[in-house]
Amino acid sequence: MSFDEFRALGPGGLFKADVPVVVALPPDVQGLGRDGVAARLADLTVTLFSEPDDKQHPGRWSTRDIRLSDFFADETLLHTPGTWHRVVSNIRNSPADVNAVIGFDAKDFFGYGSSLYAANLWISHKGVFTKNHFDEFENFNIALEGRKRFVIAPPGSRAYYPRSTLRGLGDKSHVFDLANADLTRFPKVAPKLAERRDFTLEPGHMLYLPLGWWHQAESLDDMNINVNFWLTSKKILRRPHVLGVALYTYAYRKARGVYSYKPTEVNAG
Repeated sequence: MSFDEFRALGPGGLFKADVPVVVALPPDVQGLGRDGVAARLADLTVTLFSEPDDKQHPGRWSTRDIRLSDFFADETLLHTPGTWHRVVSNIRNSPADVNAVIGFDAKDFFGYGSSLYAANLWISHKGVFTKNHFDEFENFNIALEGRKRFVIAPPGSRAYYPRSTLRGLGDKSHVFDLANADLTRFPKVAPKLAERRDFTLEPGHMLYLPLGWWHQAESLDDMNINVNFWLTSKKILRRPHVLGVALYTYAYRKARGVYSYKPTEVNAG
């Protein structure tokens, strides 16, 4: 979809259509890459996620908070055999930094009211894989540096063999990798796989990912920087499985101290 087509339709039009769309941003929209992000947000506190570099690893990632400058300075976090590292920080509380990083006025595109739950800065190295899951929000993901491979599949619950809600994993599937699913073990997912979309998101492109759609992502370049916006939507009321899991997951994260994407106070360097 072209930028002009997106502006004419608006986020609400995409929510109603409920299908993934890639929007090509205008050539004059220039977001920040590694050097620009590192210079502007050096003192930003980010959460470092670490996990084994195994697409079938069933465990939960471990987390700790570090400064963004320390992440960039530590080469072992960018190239650690056997381990994936990524960092994330919700910078929605600093609109000026959000706009500087993405290269345009986020309020003009998405609004900046109560519906905007998060503006997450994601940074990862080559090979980092996010297992198949769904979000309880409407999702706009902007690629600033590096390419990411996304595999996306339509909403559903039992067909995806959801993991334990009681363990805070209800938004995730036992089918970890949609591109390499064991149909002998997970036969009910076959019809969903027939509808999947497999593509590469490149810098200058923005992905709209509807609420409740299953998806996974894999970083393809040495440095991958993305910003994604999560917006709440009444559509969740039409997807009771997503709503139920979202409510329980929120409570689970709060009780267990699991990273909950709370906004970060930004101190620009």
